[in-house]
Amino acid sequence: MSSSASNTASGEPNKASGQYHSTKGTLVETIGNVTGATTWQQSGKEEHAAGEGEYKASQAKGYAEGTADRIGGKKDSVVGAVTGDKAQQAAGNARDDKGEAQQTVNRSV
Repeated sequence: MSSSASNTASGEPNKASGQYHSTKGTLVETIGNVTGATTWQQSGKEEHAAGEGEYKASQAKGYAEGTADRIGGKKDSVVGAVTGDKAQQAAGNARDDKGEAQQTVNRSV
């Protein structure tokens, strides 16, 4: 696995970086197939796989963060409703909605 494909500047998985390396790996592999260069074929396969892994890791991380926001939002909403704190209840509902949107964006197809 290429270190440039598996690590971003922050060390966190990144969707854009993952897509870039996946696409670049496919291109390199195709060039290797056309020219018969087995090192290019192998390098391309490895970079494509690393890019796909990084994309999926970023997706999983985003989904988990959305889940955490939904749980925290539901808790705040319930506590706000029980205590009569409408601001806390509204903030909890907003956080729950944000978490749901984040889960939707990061849901595996």
